Amino acid sequence: MQAIRSILVVVDPSRSEDLALKRAKLIASVTQSHLHILVCDKKADHSDFLCSLSENLKDEGFSVTAQQEWLETLHQTIVRVQQSEGCGLVVKQHVADNPLKKALLTPEDWKILRYCPAPVLMVKTDTPWTDGVVLAAVDVGNADAAHHILHSSIVSHGYDIAALAKSELHVISAHPSPMLSAADPTFQLSETIEARYREHCKAFQSEYDISNERLHIVEGPADVHIPQTAKQLKASVVVMGTVARTGLSGVLIGNTAEVVLDSLETDVLVLKPDDIIGHLEDLVAQH
Repeated sequence: MQAIRSILVVVDPSRSEDLALKRAKLIASVTQSHLHILVCDKKADHSDFLCSLSENLKDEGFSVTAQQEWLETLHQTIVRVQQSEGCGLVVKQHVADNPLKKALLTPEDWKILRYCPAPVLMVKTDTPWTDGVVLAAVDVGNADAAHHILHSSIVSHGYDIAALAKSELHVISAHPSPMLSAADPTFQLSETIEARYREHCKAFQSEYDISNERLHIVEGPADVHIPQTAKQLKASVVVMGTVARTGLSGVLIGNTAEVVLDSLETDVLVLKPDDIIGHLEDLVAQH
């Protein structure tokens, strides 16, 4: 996160207090990043708002540019501006869709998580980050190269946020429940599954300096346990990642991040491995 030189901040002029801008200012004040303010609206003109906001931010000592833009959809607008401005992080306040709309249409915030090549911070609360807990969600059971690189990025960003906010980093990893039909006997008993995960975790803990007290291994679906553990720890930020599913023509985010986005009561930072970032950047360039 220290390497981020420019942050894209998606703001909504109708909000009296913009949580995304608040978080972006916190990050920029530590990383000395440039702030690029974006209003996504095809109807009203927000020039006066952007001019006033930019002047205020400059008076506070920030480096700022601003624009209003609209392409076909919200997520396309954000991704195109992120690419054209070379922003290393996108910060947006999360707006939950109502359940009926979500059942019929893929929420725009989900699409931003899927298609944005840069890390995305979805801001959900105004709870201070300071002196709290940062929770990093990893899949220790997957030890392939793609997951290893992603785990490194998740933990690294987690430590960066923890240092920025004077917080403590915790890690959660979920393992599957036992299945009597599993071909490998290891996966037929809870004890042997957990033992295998604990073994995986020893190397992981050593590599990333995670003590037993800060490691939470849980049995069952990650999308259930991540919000529960975040609530128990009173976490202020959850850092997650996604790896592309093989056999699909498009790039799909592992839907854990999508599913937990509404159920988490914390801010959420979602990261992607380099191979997906490259693929997504190619897709953006083709349009």
